[in-house]
Amino acid sequence: MEMEELALKEKVNILEDALIQLARQSRITEMKIARLSDEMKDFKDEMKDFKDEMLEFKNEMKDFKDEMLEFKDEMKAFKDEMKEFKDEMKEFKDGVVVFQDEMKAFKDEMLEFKNEMKEFKDEMREFKIEVNEDRKRMNKQWGELANKMGTIVEDIVAPAIGPVVRKYFNCDPQEIAIRIKRKKNGLKDEFDAICVCKDKVFLFEVKSTPRPEYVFDFKNKKKENFLKLFPEHKDKELVLIFASLRLEEDILNLLTKQKILGMAYKEWEYMDILNFSDVYGEC
Repeated sequence: MEMEELALKEKVNILEDALIQLARQSRITEMKIARLSDEMKDFKDEMKDFKDEMLEFKNEMKDFKDEMLEFKDEMKAFKDEMKEFKDEMKEFKDGVVVFQDEMKAFKDEMLEFKNEMKEFKDEMREFKIEVNEDRKRMNKQWGELANKMGTIVEDIVAPAIGPVVRKYFNCDPQEIAIRIKRKKNGLKDEFDAICVCKDKVFLFEVKSTPRPEYVFDFKNKKKENFLKLFPEHKDKELVLIFASLRLEEDILNLLTKQKILGMAYKEWEYMDILNFSDVYGEC
């Protein structure tokens, strides 16, 4: 009996231990389940966040794809513009090359033209020198011929009167006369040339071989006779001009001292006043 009780008691103890162990195991399982449930909840929340992030990422990717598509379109348009620009630049470069070739040809033509002009100028310079020498020689020969024939006044001096008067006195001659003879009250004289302007009258004495006595005779006698025989010019300034083919330095100096203008060939080029600034001063 006791043995049975002991065996039963031992079984009960074993059963109690098993129950206790089962309860303990059950609590552990519940705790694991609760923990697993919490982890599952966290996982679901994380998955939801991940899905939201993925959705946002997809939206962003869609925007990115749209932007990339727009960028591709812009790049295509840019490439088309660049191609058009390159084509235009190529045409421009081709035009520049053509222009450079034309400019080179033009420069070559200009250089050739300059060389031709230089040769032409050199020839013209030589021609002018020859013409000038010929004119000097012709003037000298013409003067010598006029001197022999006694026509210095008509052929040499008379054509130069107008230009000389205009050049130095800025007046337009109203009258030019040569070899004028006049007689009045028993006085008579002959004058080689007279030029009349508004407020001036020019009296010319022409000699083929100038001498000092001719200068003094012109300054005194000829001038006095002119004033007496041409009283109509008494209110005008009287300008005395002694003319010849050539005037030596001593005769020209004498004319200057007597306030008489000397007119002769200037280096056999043209008839001119040789001592204007000495008589009238620098103008």
